[in-house]
Amino acid sequence: MSEKKNKNVKNNVQRFGRFLSAMVMPNIGMFIAWGFITALFIPSGYLPNENLASMVDVLLKYLIPTLIAYSGGKLVAGERGAVMGAIATAGVIAGSEIPMLLGAMIMGPFAGWVIKQFDKLVQDKIPTGFEMLVNNFSIGIIGMLLAILGYNAIGPFISGLTTVLEHGVDFLIGKKLLPLVSIFVEPGKILFLNNAINHGIFTPIGANQVAEAGKSVMYLLEANPGPGLGILLAYFIFGKGDSKNSAPGAIIIHFLGGIHEIYFPYVLMNPYLLIAVIAGGFCGVLTNVILGTGLVSAASPGSIIAIMTMAAPGDHVKILIAVAIATVVSFLVASVFVKRAYSKGTTQDFNKAKEDLAKSKEESKSKPSDNKETQEVEKSAQNVKKIVFACDAGMGSSAMGASRFRNIIKDSPYDVEVTHASVSEIPEGADVIVTNENLVDRIDKSKGYEIIPIKNFLSDKNIDELAKRFKK
Repeated sequence: MSEKKNKNVKNNVQRFGRFLSAMVMPNIGMFIAWGFITALFIPSGYLPNENLASMVDVLLKYLIPTLIAYSGGKLVAGERGAVMGAIATAGVIAGSEIPMLLGAMIMGPFAGWVIKQFDKLVQDKIPTGFEMLVNNFSIGIIGMLLAILGYNAIGPFISGLTTVLEHGVDFLIGKKLLPLVSIFVEPGKILFLNNAINHGIFTPIGANQVAEAGKSVMYLLEANPGPGLGILLAYFIFGKGDSKNSAPGAIIIHFLGGIHEIYFPYVLMNPYLLIAVIAGGFCGVLTNVILGTGLVSAASPGSIIAIMTMAAPGDHVKILIAVAIATVVSFLVASVFVKRAYSKGTTQDFNKAKEDLAKSKEESKSKPSDNKETQEVEKSAQNVKKIVFACDAGMGSSAMGASRFRNIIKDSPYDVEVTHASVSEIPEGADVIVTNENLVDRIDKSKGYEIIPIKNFLSDKNIDELAKRFKK
């Protein structure tokens, strides 16, 4: 019973984290544009320009919060919720002197929820011919009231909360305690909370610091590829079987492509490696704090290329030193556990671990159910029109998996669409869902999908078995 409860808590935490990141992820391009403008045109930038630098505050204080609120409202109540979120957040922005990214992440979904409840209340009660009038005036009037609420209450509250958080961060930095966040960040990433941690928590705080200091170390807390790179190098040198053979490709995808999810299965296969990623993350953050490094905007994905692009002027070499130190520490610690595990036979080979996992999944699915819609049945190739590779955010690892699978079945005689999406936003018409085994419970089983659980989008027996159905 406690195991089921823990599983539900984990799923709820992942769902909440995904919701936070889903508000920010669609707008990462906006953050990058703001980062480029900041790095180039502020007085300490590469090409100082007072006129062009005036865009920095406009983007950070007005456009970015509005876009986040729009995305948050849309997640809750579609286009009406999106408009409501933008209107309500205008009050939050006007009621504060600091960038209201946190305020937007609260006000956007709240406004969407309010209009959704209103629509439910008046459903089937609007006289024929007055639908458009009610729809437009409801957004206008309720949006105005929420904007007033944001100006008088939510904005000042978030300002105070943000001040407390920033003082807390400044205290940790001043006391050299910021590296301790790695104790929570690194395990959180393995639970697929990496996007939520980075974009839901660190990005808002980092944006405020950039507005004041021109850069922020907060953008480097989760994005540093060093800890994961150390794990993959340890498996490449000391691993055996598929875990060793798949490590070189994973290193390229992780370090250059920025898809950190690629190394999660290696840690899950040997949980002692959590010590390695925590140690690597701790040393990487400590180095950045000592050297005073920072980025001008979020690096997404967490590729060394993106990190170097967003690095503050003069910090490039320092950041590379921090990444190198994180890699070396993670590698040294991981090497001990990897060598010991294989020498004593306490760690399964990569393929065997995935096979046992798939077997346990099948056993759990074989339990009787009164609802036939939730039964998973292997679908024949001619009955499959759309295959969806789904990960937490629907961008990094799932996009990679979908692209690889399309190449595998490119000569297939069957007409099948292969796409990628967030595990919580499966598109219409999907027949087969391929997703990480940790995310299976977040899929709506009543939709009749065939669900393929995997451990690695790059190399997995279950993906290979699926591909066989579509080959000549």
